[in-house]
Amino acid sequence: MATRTLSRFTKVMLAPALALGATVGLASAPAQAAVWNSCDQWGNTTLNGYTLYNNIWGSGAGSQCIWANSGTSWGVWANHPNTGGIKSYPNSKKVINKSITSLGSLSSSYNVTVSSSGAYNTSYDIWDTDYDYEIMLWVNRTGAVGPLGTSQGNVTLGGHTWTVYKGDNGANEVFSFVRTSNSSSGTVNVLPILKWIKDTKGWFGDETIGDVQFGFEITSSSGGLDFAANNLTVSSS
Repeated sequence: MATRTLSRFTKVMLAPALALGATVGLASAPAQAAVWNSCDQWGNTTLNGYTLYNNIWGSGAGSQCIWANSGTSWGVWANHPNTGGIKSYPNSKKVINKSITSLGSLSSSYNVTVSSSGAYNTSYDIWDTDYDYEIMLWVNRTGAVGPLGTSQGNVTLGGHTWTVYKGDNGANEVFSFVRTSNSSSGTVNVLPILKWIKDTKGWFGDETIGDVQFGFEITSSSGGLDFAANNLTVSSS
């Protein structure tokens, strides 16, 4: 089972020391002409309030290219070898910058197309502004992948039932909520999850939520696989 050993935030900070394990190839063509694409390791752009990242951060990575029709409609083609360890987390990010108690709502809707092969998870990655805490919400997973930490049992929150894992990677604490069955579309009410961690479990205080990211954490996609976020929206008040 592949486990997460270092956060993507930490890996991005180490970007100059990393190199791709293979020559970058050409992306599989999107259904319509993309307004932006990149095969760069750290390729990124901002579209209608969302920041998109190619984000190839793991060692032994292969080729990967990202394309976007908008900040809420985008995809990635990835050809990473069938070896252990996370290779990348291409994602779309919305910045919130509000404390948990000042949020009236925080929710997201997703619709994705993913492969039945390879090893990956489709997940939200939510950070406080100091990057001390990472909250992952896995909505589907395929292959030999698993969350960091130890199981804390199941809980139904935000419209879904999750198995909760608690751990740390040496840089920050990680709380992973793994959906008990795979889903390719739905809505997650994120705020009750944050309040459960804060108020019910007491694992952190009134943190200011910074980034809400959504993407594909890819361990292997040998031969090239397509991943698409057909519609991804994050809203808060």
